[in-house]
Amino acid sequence: MLTLLAYAVLGIFFIGFGRRLWIYSQAPAPLLIPTTPAPVTRLGVMGRLFREVVFFESLFKGDKLAWIASYLFHGALAVVLIRHIRYFVDPLPALFAHFQIFGILAGLAMVGGLGLLFLRRLVIDRVRYISSPSDYLVLLLLIGIGVTGLAMTFLFRPDIVTIKEVMTNLFSFSSLSLPLFSFGDALFILHLSLVGLLLVIFPFSKLMHMGGIFFSPTRNQVDNPREVRHVNPWDGQK
Repeated sequence: MLTLLAYAVLGIFFIGFGRRLWIYSQAPAPLLIPTTPAPVTRLGVMGRLFREVVFFESLFKGDKLAWIASYLFHGALAVVLIRHIRYFVDPLPALFAHFQIFGILAGLAMVGGLGLLFLRRLVIDRVRYISSPSDYLVLLLLIGIGVTGLAMTFLFRPDIVTIKEVMTNLFSFSSLSLPLFSFGDALFILHLSLVGLLLVIFPFSKLMHMGGIFFSPTRNQVDNPREVRHVNPWDGQK
């Protein structure tokens, strides 16, 4: 039963994510609306998207506090995800043997960045005005994932050996049997449940900006209206 639930969660995530990308790719762009100053070549557009994805360029220009909090969260999250490879790979490559301390520090930084983003929505009037309940709930869900993960590291340690066995079995189509021998094990189940909930709601939330950024006409269009005529996709349709 747990195995089917785990694969159902992964199926919802990947199918939902792919479907949303397909919808984005099929959406017509009747206007040429790149945010200026914009690149005038396709290579320049690729460079712009690279800076947006890696450095959050437009966010840096528009809101320094949001940029600091977001970059702290996303950068730390990348390190945390790399650290979690230890739970899925056996034997663990020697490269990751000395990586654990960086992952723990990144976990603290990730929760700190999320806390800044949450406080920003509460304290700044203009941000609070445009915030919806789902914005707060997603942040609280991410904070919950981070806090439960840190609690397992510093307060209530679960059975790591059993957890690694469960995670490796997940990719071998074996039955799952979650541990429940201590408070740490229960905390792991809560942590895993929150991650599963995040994966389920991911394709239906604003978190889809992870893939949607590549389909944003304000970012992926070449600013060449004088050189090339932009044809409305609806032209010629009866």
